[in-house]
Amino acid sequence: MFAQLFAVMAPVLAGAGVGFFWVRFKQPYPTGFITKLVLNVGTPCLIVDSLTSTHVELAAFSRMALATVSVLVAMGLIGLLLARITRLDWRVIVPPTLFPNTGNMGLPVAMYAFDDKGFPLAVAVFVVMSMAQFVVGSITSSSRPIRGIFTTPTIYAIIIAILLMAFQIQLPAWLANSVDLLAGFTIPMMLITLGVALASIRARSLNVGIGFGLARVVVAGGMAMLIGWLLGLTPQALGILVVMMCMPVAVYNYLFAQKAGHSPEFVANLVLCSTLTSFIYLPLLLSFVMSHGQ
Repeated sequence: MFAQLFAVMAPVLAGAGVGFFWVRFKQPYPTGFITKLVLNVGTPCLIVDSLTSTHVELAAFSRMALATVSVLVAMGLIGLLLARITRLDWRVIVPPTLFPNTGNMGLPVAMYAFDDKGFPLAVAVFVVMSMAQFVVGSITSSSRPIRGIFTTPTIYAIIIAILLMAFQIQLPAWLANSVDLLAGFTIPMMLITLGVALASIRARSLNVGIGFGLARVVVAGGMAMLIGWLLGLTPQALGILVVMMCMPVAVYNYLFAQKAGHSPEFVANLVLCSTLTSFIYLPLLLSFVMSHGQ
């Protein structure tokens, strides 16, 4: 089991390590360019490729998407309650409570931990999370959120992928190969950018960051298990939902907070501490899920 777990975590550590030490050795990294490339080209291609190259039933995809939305609603209410208790601005505490790093950490873990049938279900979680995070991020940091929502290629990629799934349409070989090629750089670049981001942010209060990260994992994991069980997800789908929801706080929460000026140092602390602790609890969680849900 240790060898299997190491095979899952090693690519994540290697990719993030490249970005971390690249910055530490004072090498230039065009974060803005890479982020736009991944968001506008790589991610749409990854969504279309993963949902059309392997067979996944639309009903299973829809159940996973519904489960993700349900967990998001529950975590959003918990985030609002936490904001009221701590008297923090909801725009500071709710996004880190809501959005785990299902992109540049969740997808790589899912790719190596689950088979070809399970990975598209992880993409379903990522799709819902991406849409919700973009909407919330636009509301909290942009003066024109509606325009931003309808100008992102990811939205149209999701629509195209769902239509292709619903009508069981196969892309022409030349187009499928092109989409597959462009999708291939997405996850490696996500991991490298994660490492760059972790090397660039600083934590000021480890106790708060670690406490929040661990508490969020317990609550989100419990909510995912409860909702997945209520919706009748298969053991594998339930395991994927739990793992994806237990990812550390997403780096994009920090980027949106920095853009809007909503306590970016505090959010950076949550991102960094939760990511560091994830390398301890994720192997334990994956060990349980891989032994019971495969």
